Amino acid sequence: MSQPVMPLAGVRVIDYSHFLAGPYMSRCLAALGADVIKVERPTTGDAGRQHAYMLDGHSGYFLQQNMGKRGLCVDLKDPRGLELMHKLVDTADVFVENYRPGALDKLGLGYKALAARNPRLVYCSVSAYGHTGPCATQAGFGLIAEAKSGAMAQMGHPGEPPPLLRMPIADMYTGIHGVASVCAALLARAQTGLGQHIDLALYDCMVSMHDFAIQAYTMSGGQEIPQQVGHDLPSATVYGVFAARDGYLVIAAQVDENWKRLAQLVGGNELASDARFHSTTARNAHREEALRLVRDWCMAQASTRACIEQLEAAGVPCAAVQRIDEVVADPQVQARGMLIEQQHPALGKVTLPNLPFRFSGFQAPVPSLAPELGAHNSEIAASLGYADSDIERLRQDGVLYEAHALETAAVS
Repeated sequence: MSQPVMPLAGVRVIDYSHFLAGPYMSRCLAALGADVIKVERPTTGDAGRQHAYMLDGHSGYFLQQNMGKRGLCVDLKDPRGLELMHKLVDTADVFVENYRPGALDKLGLGYKALAARNPRLVYCSVSAYGHTGPCATQAGFGLIAEAKSGAMAQMGHPGEPPPLLRMPIADMYTGIHGVASVCAALLARAQTGLGQHIDLALYDCMVSMHDFAIQAYTMSGGQEIPQQVGHDLPSATVYGVFAARDGYLVIAAQVDENWKRLAQLVGGNELASDARFHSTTARNAHREEALRLVRDWCMAQASTRACIEQLEAAGVPCAAVQRIDEVVADPQVQARGMLIEQQHPALGKVTLPNLPFRFSGFQAPVPSLAPELGAHNSEIAASLGYADSDIERLRQDGVLYEAHALETAAVS
């Protein structure tokens, strides 16, 4: 019986990116079977290597976003290093980068230069604002895109500064759009024989995520501008966060049938038959009273768990607002394999979030650990035709940099 083939088996990806959007994208491509080579610069590598959470000099952030990849650390300012990189790109299918537009042109690694060498190359650029428009040359992070996009302005309580999202929505959302775009470009290449440039912007991706605010503004003739609303949505009663005696829960009873079930639980036949709440428009018009009744009911129960049990028994969608320790222990998370355990030579067992891909045709293996800086220098250079003596000379001259090799030399 033949072994199942992973979707991107045989695809080589050069990951010349740092921090999050690019590394997350290439991590996903690696999980789908691509051979991902992470290229870093001496002597610090990806800045994500220094990003919290840190344990004994190792970054959990870096371990998570760079698992499943091979590592090459090369000095691209040295002509010999750039030549090696060009040879590597000649063998590649995909190139991922997330530098400011124009920065890689100066290194000879821009799209035009690499496409001239390898016309089949799919080149994916991620930046704050994209490669066109008046903001194209400005630097930016996910936080900037989240603020400018209008997403942040809708969060929190009226009159208070909007809160930080505490999850990198812009970076991760852009990264997964990159996965979709790269796969689509590879499919197009199968038809045309040619690669192309993919231009992704954090800001664009955040603007595209609006499911209500922009349509509300444009369709109302500019009259409707969604504001901070705190714990619920005024346009979807009842849909929000509620306090219980020992914690918080969310209830999603904005759909008529779910409201009827909730009303029966909270107020019996009298509330369930009250015509003031029999449609979304009617419930929104009487929003404060509906919310008060649900809040009072939640606080009247013995605990969050007691609220959840009764709501679930009544068929009302709900969930506890879980802390991270509760998420890690959640049987659903464990049953779905959403935590990866890896054995690290210095840290022992490390547990990191998995990716959500599920295929009937194959089961992805546990990915390899994120590479130490320059861990696969010799292996990759040899595959490009470099002799052992050439590789040793490049290492001695610092063109190829291996952190573990220097550490060994220092100890000896």
